[in-house]
Amino acid sequence: METEPILSRGELKLRALQQLKGSWGKAIVVTLIIIIATSLITQIPKVGDVINFIVAGPLALGVVVFFLRLVRREPNEIQDVFSGFTRFVPSFLLYLLSAVFVFLWTLLLIVPGIIAGLRYSMAFYIMHDHPELTAMEAIERSKQMMYGHKWRYFLLSLSFIGWALLCVLTLGIGLLWLIPYMSATNANFYENLSHSRMEAPPLS
Repeated sequence: METEPILSRGELKLRALQQLKGSWGKAIVVTLIIIIATSLITQIPKVGDVINFIVAGPLALGVVVFFLRLVRREPNEIQDVFSGFTRFVPSFLLYLLSAVFVFLWTLLLIVPGIIAGLRYSMAFYIMHDHPELTAMEAIERSKQMMYGHKWRYFLLSLSFIGWALLCVLTLGIGLLWLIPYMSATNANFYENLSHSRMEAPPLS
């Protein structure tokens, strides 16, 4: 049964800003950790890009854990960003499979690749909430959840373009605020979507 109406882009973003009050410091530190870690790893000669790819899944899951806890008003700590490493194999496989599928769709045309990315965008949130699911099952559940909502999510992402341009003017410093803002908004999109539709049927 539906428990919450679908929220507009403005409502999702306003909710994110309200939830970030008092937590901006931790959110910015989490963002810094991701930026610095990925930048340093990339600098490792010969194997940097490979290592970055390997840890991208666990880091993505850790970011999801932090911001889901934030928007749910649950206790959250900076070290939550590393929590994805406790589920290293599933999160790595989820990132790998998503990247492969998006790449294969992109071989057809750019637009199918973008649609594929939108289709799989809720997979890490689902993996956190349903740890019993495999990476492939999380992807399938994301496809079910995003059915009829991909355009909404695409427009939500586009709504941050103005802020992104301002970040360019600040030589990237503004990203320390924009990334938490976007991450909290995306977590709210997932939360709203989860509570605005009937639970998806069990995967066979």
